[in-house]
Amino acid sequence: MRIRILWEGKTKDAHLRAVQADLAERISHFTRLAVEEIPRLRRAGSAPKSGLSSTERDLLEKLRGCTKVFLDERGREWTSEEFAEWLGQETLRGTRELVFLVGGPDGFSAAFRKEADLLMALSRMTLTRDWARSLLLEQIYRGFTILRGFPYAR
Repeated sequence: MRIRILWEGKTKDAHLRAVQADLAERISHFTRLAVEEIPRLRRAGSAPKSGLSSTERDLLEKLRGCTKVFLDERGREWTSEEFAEWLGQETLRGTRELVFLVGGPDGFSAAFRKEADLLMALSRMTLTRDWARSLLLEQIYRGFTILRGFPYAR
């Protein structure tokens, strides 16, 4: 299984960029990982009230056939163990590519959210997108260590 993480813009904080790079390297020992920066999905007034913007449509076309997980405050919350179990089940199901999307400060449009295979919340607390990126990477790494029975600091 390949994991792709797509997020809008760059991580501003150099320390968080270093943490993200370290975690991405650790994850790559378990599975193929790609982290990609994408342009903003929504611009004020760019999407019709009931439809997708052209940027959203283009991105969905590129992700056809992938399992799409959108990070969203309305999404499902898991413990680390539950997330690890889900990650393992996706592998057993034969999921070829798992894509996590981290939106920008405005989140995702309602029409775009409907296109997700899963909405996932990292926390009920509000996180900046830079911290959300870091936490997502950490939880993916933790999920693989749980699945492999590796010790992980608590």
